[in-house]
Amino acid sequence: MKHIRTLAVLALCILFAFIATAFAQTAPPADLDAWVARSMKTFDVPGLSVAIMKDGKVVFVKGYGVRKLGETAPVDENTVFAIGSNTKQFTAACLAMLVDEGKIAWDDPVYERLPGFQMYDPYVSHEMTIRDLLTHRSGMGLGEGDLLLWPHTTYTREDIVYKLRYMKPVSSFRSRWAYDNLFYTTAGQIIPAVTGTSWEDFVRQRIFAPLGMVNSNTSSQSYRPGDNIAYPHTSEQTNKLQVVPFQNLDIAGPAGSINSSAADMARWALLQLNRGKLPDRPKRLFSEAQSQEMWTSQTIMPNPDPAPSLAALKPNFFDYALGWMVRDYRGRKLVTHTGGLLGFVSRIMLVPQENLGVVILTNAEERGAYDSILYHVLDHYFQLPPEDWIAAFKAAKDLQEKNAAAAAEQQNTARNTSSHPSLPPEKYAGTYKDAWYGTVTIRMENGRLVLSFDHTPEMVGEMEHWQYDTFQVHWRVRAIADAFVTFSLNPDGTIDRVAMAPVSPFADFSFDYQDLDLRPVRKAEAPTTK
Repeated sequence: MKHIRTLAVLALCILFAFIATAFAQTAPPADLDAWVARSMKTFDVPGLSVAIMKDGKVVFVKGYGVRKLGETAPVDENTVFAIGSNTKQFTAACLAMLVDEGKIAWDDPVYERLPGFQMYDPYVSHEMTIRDLLTHRSGMGLGEGDLLLWPHTTYTREDIVYKLRYMKPVSSFRSRWAYDNLFYTTAGQIIPAVTGTSWEDFVRQRIFAPLGMVNSNTSSQSYRPGDNIAYPHTSEQTNKLQVVPFQNLDIAGPAGSINSSAADMARWALLQLNRGKLPDRPKRLFSEAQSQEMWTSQTIMPNPDPAPSLAALKPNFFDYALGWMVRDYRGRKLVTHTGGLLGFVSRIMLVPQENLGVVILTNAEERGAYDSILYHVLDHYFQLPPEDWIAAFKAAKDLQEKNAAAAAEQQNTARNTSSHPSLPPEKYAGTYKDAWYGTVTIRMENGRLVLSFDHTPEMVGEMEHWQYDTFQVHWRVRAIADAFVTFSLNPDGTIDRVAMAPVSPFADFSFDYQDLDLRPVRKAEAPTTK
């Protein structure tokens, strides 16, 4: 009898140990609240929200900090943040649904679905497929044409598609990766072309509604006073964190305009981990075959060495799929994407092998904040020894800022401050036109040259002489990256062309000034809207 009782006690101990182990593998890190608080303080982030999904359930969802600097309204799990390029997952999923329905195929030529679609190279015009639109291998440069999208322009999505024909490639078709947003905007146009339903309505009806993503939307222009929304914050150009206006991303829609909450994005992550099947229901949004297709590598991405403090994060492979990036960490395949735009950065990470998902949304442009939290969570679930990722990402940030300061100092040292412009200031004034952007205007205002992008209301700035025939433009909206403006002259002293480039080598690639080739508009020429 005593032996039986001993066995029973042993069995209970084993059962409790099993339950404790299972719980430990499901529960989030015990120190997560303190870790998040330290990360937010280190990287100066006002508000942040986190969701963790494990084994088909949301095991953690919580908001931290405030929605707006200087105010007390707290971030909670339903606070809405801009998710930027994480929108691309949704656009890919919409197209996957149409593939399931037989309305399109991934390898359909784009011109067959969008009549009039044309690239600079006729061969590319004929050969580019829907798959190519999603895989960043068009041959265009990094971020080429993004100035058509943001800061907000007066163009339409139809204009964007039309203007692709003027974008000169920098490499051969499908030969290398270069991130672009114009082609996701173009991919979104396939949806109304095939279904008669706008991209926005398709996302709302076919994804948000079935998943119960009740807080999510496709435009910040729909916000009303009192809404539970996070405000954008940036320290770019000013070196002081401040609230900035919401960007109007309606034109870019399919490439980056969705706004969502941690609670809603948790539902999205669970759908992804469940390979397109709605939780607890037989209905699917897309097939398992399309889930696999969206997670399959398509384009090899650059894989440079990270900062020394982040050496352990260098992947063995790093590829772009369809709306997702795929890479590895500690022997696991990761399916992930980031989102970044003025005042917000975010990360969604899926680990199919562990049936694990992590979503982190922030209202400041500090990638170290979300990644230091992310890898702390991953290490916990992978049962790895703890690493001080906050210190590691802070060291990487400090190194980047040191390099940026050194680059700026080198620029200033090399500058010939005794040089003078070739022409009187008023001779630089006029209208200039680029084939894909359209017109910009330089005018005299209160004795100074002022440059404005005619289709981008926010891009107005004073020009200051730098050296020779190069000026710097300092935009009145300080969140826009400053640019060099260089004039080339004809033998007779008239202006032949104008080139631009970001002042900082660390400026966001979407400020693709270097892709502009501005030519003077002669008086006989009438500027067109195209």
